[in-house]
Amino acid sequence: MPVRPNVRILRDMAKRQSVTSNELLRRAYKYIARNTTLPMKTRHQAQLQLNQFPNKSRAETVKERCHETGRGRGIITEFGLCRYQFRLKALKGELPGVSKASW
Repeated sequence: MPVRPNVRILRDMAKRQSVTSNELLRRAYKYIARNTTLPMKTRHQAQLQLNQFPNKSRAETVKERCHETGRGRGIITEFGLCRYQFRLKALKGELPGVSKASW
């Protein structure tokens, strides 16, 4: 049974989409605002433009979450799963190259 995306997953997807759509402009304005060789007025205008962006468009707001459950802690980033979902999928054999250790 496929897992229905919960609010946390949907919110995270919206943040990621907002970050990618505004990334190029944010970087350009940030570069101009931090460049000390440019006139102060230009730098100030760039900083004002940076302040106009929504807070969700900052890359720092994106948090790694489990793709299955939306859990925000204990994430194994290579697979995008929390530790519990990783364990379940590994035991079922749904993750390629991952098997239970035995020696």
